[in-house]
Amino acid sequence: MFGGVALKVRGKVFACSYKGRLVLKLPRETVDSLIATSNAERFDSGTGRPAKEWVALGRDQSELWLGLAEDARKFVGR
Repeated sequence: MFGGVALKVRGKVFACSYKGRLVLKLPRETVDSLIATSNAERFDSGTGRPAKEWVALGRDQSELWLGLAEDARKFVGR
């Protein structure tokens, strides 16, 4: 995905690395909450249109990565 490594479940991407950030597909409400309460950003692959269900997390948020990646896998794999 975007020229990098991606994690998939049932053939669908739920996580990838993009420009040094972890990018996850999560429910819109979760993305909104992460943006409001942390240094997370809505993911934009350069199109100028941020994705509603994708969030980008920096290395400073690495303590959240594992739990959120599992949430993303469950969300996409449902």
